[in-house]
Amino acid sequence: MLFSVLHEDNHLLVVNKPAHLPTMGVPEGEPSLLAAAKQYIKQKYDKPGNVYLGIVSRLDAPVTGAVVIARTSKSAARLTKQFRDRRVEKQYWALLEAQPDPPEGSLVDWLRKDERHRRMHVSSSSHSEAQEARLNYRTVRRVTGAVLVEVELLTGRKHQIRLQLSHHGVPILGDRKYGSRRKFPNGIGLHARSVKFEHPVLKTPVEIVAPLPAAWRGYGMRD
Repeated sequence: MLFSVLHEDNHLLVVNKPAHLPTMGVPEGEPSLLAAAKQYIKQKYDKPGNVYLGIVSRLDAPVTGAVVIARTSKSAARLTKQFRDRRVEKQYWALLEAQPDPPEGSLVDWLRKDERHRRMHVSSSSHSEAQEARLNYRTVRRVTGAVLVEVELLTGRKHQIRLQLSHHGVPILGDRKYGSRRKFPNGIGLHARSVKFEHPVLKTPVEIVAPLPAAWRGYGMRD
C-alpha cells in the first residue's frame, strides 16, 4: 500500500502520505493518494462500482504527513466547513537550513499564483489575485545538520509554508523550487505532523499524529 492508515471509521479516513505522491488532480491512470485510497476502500470492504471519497486537506507532492479524507458527502461538507471556518488545528514540522530570526513569531504575506511556472510568489496586497497568508512558527531545536521548526498553519494557501519560510530567509531542506540549495533524502523536509478537528458526525474531538518518514532519521529525528 502506498500510504499508512492513521484513523478509519465509517465517516473518515486519515492517512500518512508519502513523499512524491500527488494528493489528487493528476491525469487518469497516474498514481495519486486519492486513487490509492479508493482502491484500498474498494478492496477492504469489497465495494462494487465507484467508491466515494472526498479530500478535505491536501498536501503538495513532495510533502509528507496527515491527510484527511471524508468517506461520505455529508462528512465532506461538514469537514470542509470546519477548514473554511479555521476551526481545524494543523501543525507541521519543517527542517530548515538556518534558524529563523526571531526564533519564534508570526508571518503575514500576500501570495499570488504563477500558473505558467506552477509556483507561488509573494505579492503586494493590492494585486488583484493576491491572497493573505498567515502562519505561526516556533524553533524547537537544532538537529543534525538542520533546524527543526514547528509551524501552525492559519490559512491554507498553495505552497504557503514553503514560500513564506523561503521568503523570510529560511528555506526548507530539499525544496529547490523555493530556494533550498541542500538535498533531502526523499521529498522535502516538511511534514504535516498533526491535525485536530471535530468528528463530522460524532461531534467528538479527533487528534491525529502522523509518524515521521524514514528520511528524517538521518537528522537524528525519531518519534
